[in-house]
Amino acid sequence: MTSNVPHADPVREVNQDLNTSPDKKIDDLYHLIEGIPACMMTTRCEKTGKLVSRAMSPRKPDSKTPADLWFFANNTTHKFEELQADPNVNLSFYKPGTSEWISVSGTAQIVNDRQKIEELYEVDIRAWFGDLGDGVHDGGAKDPRISLIFVKADTVHYSLKDRSMPVQMFNIAKGMATGQPPKVSAERDLSTQELENARHVSGLRNAAVE
Repeated sequence: MTSNVPHADPVREVNQDLNTSPDKKIDDLYHLIEGIPACMMTTRCEKTGKLVSRAMSPRKPDSKTPADLWFFANNTTHKFEELQADPNVNLSFYKPGTSEWISVSGTAQIVNDRQKIEELYEVDIRAWFGDLGDGVHDGGAKDPRISLIFVKADTVHYSLKDRSMPVQMFNIAKGMATGQPPKVSAERDLSTQELENARHVSGLRNAAVE
């Protein structure tokens, strides 16, 4: 339901950044994602229709299209059934030290290409699969349990710290005393078109494997 109250979300209005160029927004997003080791991936449960989230660790983002992300995952888990039924996902990142955050709305694709798996595989992956001792399911790059999930970002919304903590605290205290919404960050959006333009510039390097 849309509110008829003018400026019903003044904090959003004060913190919204509409002046930064797409290239700068993408560059800042890259550094922000690179500094957060895990995110929450939200999917829709096929049986109940409810939303389900779990922690996932993306591979290193691409500087041109940082919100298009690759994930290693165990293909025996429920999230694969959920993604096959509904590929729409949300990725949410949060940085506790600065309270910066990112929300990525995207479309997921399951990728079983072994060449791509070996290309992205790193030794830390083994710990999350374990060795079943049968010479096949050993957590290595050829383990048949290992698949990739590629998330192509449709839209991105993120909050970037653009002022010092003392200034943030002062603005919050001032807002409590005066009722004026505090300026504490720069909230930015990346549209579908801006993300498509970035992919074009990068030569579609992040396109998922067919």
